[in-house]
Amino acid sequence: MPRNTLASEIGKRAVVSALLTLGILVVVKPASAQAAFDVAVIRPSSGEVKFERNGKTEAAFGTLKMHDVTISSCIQWAYGKPQVLITGPAALTGARYDITAKTDPHATKEQMQEMLRTLLRERFKLAFHAEKKEMRVYTLTVAKSGIKMKPSAPGVEMHHENSATGMVAQAITMQELADYLSDPLDAPLTDNTGLTGRYDFIIDFTPYVNMEQSDVRPDPAAVLKSALRGDLGLDLVQGKAVVDVMVVDHVEAPSEN
Repeated sequence: MPRNTLASEIGKRAVVSALLTLGILVVVKPASAQAAFDVAVIRPSSGEVKFERNGKTEAAFGTLKMHDVTISSCIQWAYGKPQVLITGPAALTGARYDITAKTDPHATKEQMQEMLRTLLRERFKLAFHAEKKEMRVYTLTVAKSGIKMKPSAPGVEMHHENSATGMVAQAITMQELADYLSDPLDAPLTDNTGLTGRYDFIIDFTPYVNMEQSDVRPDPAAVLKSALRGDLGLDLVQGKAVVDVMVVDHVEAPSEN
């Protein structure tokens, strides 16, 4: 054995010997190890979530609960991408599931997102690649009139809920609002308000829809633009940009629990 290699090996043994003498056990996690839930149960959806086309997702205290979600909805939450930037086979939206997954109670949302990515790879056999695409985009800004939302009280958990005529939200950030509204806009929406807090608000779409033209489907972007400005003091600015699109190459029904 070369002298420098021998010296290195002796040095490693000395360090290990010293650690063992002190009663210290060192465990090195393999670089390839992937974050994963301790347990995950996937079942066919037990029923729709009213007024929510992407189902309902809750993550708290190490438990992720997803109700009436598609594979596309799971990808959206796991990777933080609006569904308009996720393309692929019909299986992405062809079936709906209820998913309950558990991990350490102190796990953060970001850690659970990473665990869901692992679940998608292992249980749904998800494979994808990225492509560049020019498309219509929106930016969320503060209107000249100023914001009309109320700052949230400290400690309130984020919550939003749709109804037949509007939306109620508590403790929501502008980035979370932008992510949520990208689906009805069918375009990426970026937060450029500069607002860093959390806000409570109620949106009523009724005044912004022409009820006399019941046979004409209202333009979601036009209604949202008017409602955001009128009820929240926010503006939607339309433009074009080259964005990263997730192209799903393969996905399949989940493996058994």
